[in-house]
Amino acid sequence: MSGPRNTLTRALWGMGALSALAFAYGAVVERGRYQLRVEQVPILDAGSEPIRILHLSDLHLAPWQKNATSWIRALADNPPDLVVGTGDFFGHPGALPQIRQALLPLKGIPGVVVHGSNDRVAPRAVNPFGYLAGPSHGVEQGTPLDFEGLHALYEELGWHDIDNAVVSLTIRGSQLEFVGLGDAHVGSDRTDSLPTWLEAAREQRSVEGRSERSTTTIGVSHAPYRRVLDALVTHGSELIFAGHTHGGQVCIPGVGALTTNCDLPLSQARGLSLWPHGNKAAYLNVSAGIGTNIFAPVRFACPPEAVLVTLVGDDIGYA
Repeated sequence: MSGPRNTLTRALWGMGALSALAFAYGAVVERGRYQLRVEQVPILDAGSEPIRILHLSDLHLAPWQKNATSWIRALADNPPDLVVGTGDFFGHPGALPQIRQALLPLKGIPGVVVHGSNDRVAPRAVNPFGYLAGPSHGVEQGTPLDFEGLHALYEELGWHDIDNAVVSLTIRGSQLEFVGLGDAHVGSDRTDSLPTWLEAAREQRSVEGRSERSTTTIGVSHAPYRRVLDALVTHGSELIFAGHTHGGQVCIPGVGALTTNCDLPLSQARGLSLWPHGNKAAYLNVSAGIGTNIFAPVRFACPPEAVLVTLVGDDIGYA
């Protein structure tokens, strides 16, 4: 009997050692393997100038994360035409100076931002793998963060807060309408008000004499819940930016994400895909994000990323 028992013991020890190695790789190596994913989306009028959009999400910055800060700063070396932020930039109550240092090189580049719950409430200690059991519960109460300071930083950068709001921008000759929704993970999305906001924005463009120009509508939300995506598609969004999922954060090679931390299908936890609803559809870009909860600092088969999405004319096609 000792033979089988010893074999089982060795197998268990081996599995434990492999798990420890995988955890160490995810915590030390992959978590710092930053990547810039590049996409192209054909939603502008034929013949339009390309528009390069830098999508930043889930920075979860902490004061000691110097490498992440330097990498984000370097993204401005090849300046985009526009920045889209999809929330959860805070990762620690003392992180605002770090966030400012990371984003300041992008000052003066137009931008739009929405917020995640971790922009208002500090993260809590969690089991690093507990989220694999299902979506976490949205938390609206906890240690408050300096949200006013973050908002002031966005104003300094020249970015528009579109959390439950609409803004129109003219970029490289194209008129873009950005429709933002609050964090659905904590029930802050006001999808019922979308028609009112859009009507007001379009009336304003008419008053300003811009209504005759073709407008491309783009949705922006932190958490890509189905109800949010459906509402944005229903009201004309041709492209939607979102974050929140961390790409699954801990994935299985060849299989992919084990969770999206919302009701988004696992196959769309990260990357560019299509989201159909009714007789319409929109491109959906979900960022795996740059950071993680500081209490669950592990990534596996899911490196951190920013995304550069180039909008082109619909005569060019998808790439």
